[in-house]
Amino acid sequence: MPRGGKKGHKGRGKQFSNPEEIDRQMRAQKELEENEGAEGEKSSGSEEESSSDDEPQKRKGVEGLIEIENPNRVAQKSKKVAEVDVSEPKELSRREREEIEKQKAKERYMKLHLEGKTDQAKADLARLAIIKKQREDAARKREELRKDKEVPEPKSKR
Repeated sequence: MPRGGKKGHKGRGKQFSNPEEIDRQMRAQKELEENEGAEGEKSSGSEEESSSDDEPQKRKGVEGLIEIENPNRVAQKSKKVAEVDVSEPKELSRREREEIEKQKAKERYMKLHLEGKTDQAKADLARLAIIKKQREDAARKREELRKDKEVPEPKSKR
């Protein structure tokens, strides 16, 4: 609960509208709706005519009140389907270009890597050769131990 200088909103006086004022507002709103409904029926037949670009568009905010001529403002012009040239190559954005270059560089690197021409591929191949040699040596030693166990030593007779 706030104490001191600030007071809450609960103690304020309430304002009530007059019943006559409410009736007047309701009647005005109904008249507006009826007028709009009558205009909507008249214009429904000529709907295609009203959608032309000759009519001024409804402006937002203060644009309708103040006429501003900004030399820097570029009006957006809509292109017609006939004017659009599909055969013309689309210019890529910087990010798209960089992404394509990155993919091409990765493909080039993988091709060289598979051929064994990159430093990493050479290091991998050298490491594999060392491991292969170690395994061959270990297999040779195992074979020798197995042969030694198979050949029984001559036992002396008593």
